[in-house]
Amino acid sequence: MNQSFQKIRNLTPAQAIVSYYFVAIAISFLLLRLPKVHQTGVELSYIDTLFTAISAVSVTGLTVINVSETYTVFGIVMLMVILQLGGIGIMSIGTFFWLLVGKRIGLRERQLIMVDHNQFNMSGVVKLIRDIIKILLLIELVGAIILTVYFTQYYDTFSEALLHGVFASISATTNGGFDITGNSLAPYFNDYFVQIINMILIILGAIGFPVLIELKEFLSNKNKNFRFSLFTKITTSTFGILLLIGTIGNLALESTNSLKGMSWHEKFFASLFHSVSSRSGGLTTMDITAFSEATEVFLSALMFIGASPSSVGGGIRTTTFAIAVLFLINFARGKNSIQIFSREIELIDVFRAFAVIILAGFMVLAATMALIISEPHASAVAILFEITSAFGTCGMSLGITDDLSSFGKVVIMVLMFIGRVGLISFLFTIGGKTDPTKFHYPKERVIIG
Repeated sequence: MNQSFQKIRNLTPAQAIVSYYFVAIAISFLLLRLPKVHQTGVELSYIDTLFTAISAVSVTGLTVINVSETYTVFGIVMLMVILQLGGIGIMSIGTFFWLLVGKRIGLRERQLIMVDHNQFNMSGVVKLIRDIIKILLLIELVGAIILTVYFTQYYDTFSEALLHGVFASISATTNGGFDITGNSLAPYFNDYFVQIINMILIILGAIGFPVLIELKEFLSNKNKNFRFSLFTKITTSTFGILLLIGTIGNLALESTNSLKGMSWHEKFFASLFHSVSSRSGGLTTMDITAFSEATEVFLSALMFIGASPSSVGGGIRTTTFAIAVLFLINFARGKNSIQIFSREIELIDVFRAFAVIILAGFMVLAATMALIISEPHASAVAILFEITSAFGTCGMSLGITDDLSSFGKVVIMVLMFIGRVGLISFLFTIGGKTDPTKFHYPKERVIIG
């Protein structure tokens, strides 16, 4: 026992985080195998239960089953618990319970929090966790109250409206992508109030916890000299630009296809909602299999980029994409540094951005090729869509998830897991302990291009 504990202590923070997520998946698997979880007569295989557990822990939403037809109310509550576990984060949940029992948060725990939330130093990480939990739970509570009250006009009993309201709020805020309607948000295609509330919840979950914390500090007006960080400025501007591009792209590509014959407001809200949801939300208001292949590839690109760092979403993240684009623009202008918002980007962050993009590109390409071979019944575009949805922990699907072979399901599960823990943590897990360079060789130029 002591040897096992010592081995765990010897793990790098990144390796420890990955290990804890494995434990969270194991616990989630057991929760979804408890008695009274499944409806009478429903038998779910172990691999399908594992798939659902990983999808919930990674807050992805890809599923091989119909949630409302498979799980009882108790099972749905267990699924909500797992979504909370995945959305808030393993270390956030652990720190919360440590604080409840009065346990001192030591250096090791602070290192793990720092890695789990992509922080650069350990200063203030415990306060960060407190703020994350408070903000996320407050958003979910407000969303649940609004949706529950509004859903009373859709459902016969208050308890049914409450179940749908709470589940919808948690699923949207954590960007979980699960639904208990059996058809995502398609029943509310013409209900713009429900769509707006869900879009707000998705954005608040995907924009990044540091952004929400800074916004809270700004609104509190306690610090007269408060200024937003470079991270927040880049994140929000990139998020907004991608949201606009997504809406315009969806509208342009689908106006003469799936949106043909609709009113202008139906076209606008359908385009806007799927632009928001493709960032990591995974919810849909219409049958996306009716989209053209061009739109499906376009949405795949948005899902590949994903949400912001230190959020509930996956993908390469908005800041990674922004730094890569800024580098290319500055390089084309002959500049050797990236300057934005009166600040200069550190060179190491440029290296990290391109490392993430290259690794993610190879992973998506390899996974797509593997599934094209193993799933001959599905088109290449549908497979690419499924792969990017899993990696971006989005949850949108063109309907091939439940037809995947066991090998295909394993590939998707691996991608969902990596998408949740983050590529940086995944890289550091493989690399092991850091080994800083102790000496340098003479430098020499290499011809490029």
